[in-house]
Amino acid sequence: MIKHVILWQLKDELSAEEIIKVKADIKKGLEDLKGVVPGIIDICVQTEMLDSSNADVMLDSSFESVEALKGYAVHPAHVKVADEAVRPFTKARVCVDFEA
Repeated sequence: MIKHVILWQLKDELSAEEIIKVKADIKKGLEDLKGVVPGIIDICVQTEMLDSSNADVMLDSSFESVEALKGYAVHPAHVKVADEAVRPFTKARVCVDFEA
């Protein structure tokens, strides 16, 4: 099993209302990919962080294989979520992939 974990920081210029919507859109968009993108075992987006955190959104996902993760990266449904719900609203991204 391959774990794919991403942390994002949202853009500073987003209002409190925009942050709520952006977090909800990222969560729904990515979690809805389960059953659409082959090879996803589990996918969960955390949007409620403690004050001690320095990231705003976390993706915790599991894939059947490295090949499944590579397929996810270019799958049109994932690319659409990334292009419409994630990239326009984030300023920083950290990714960790590992075999579990």
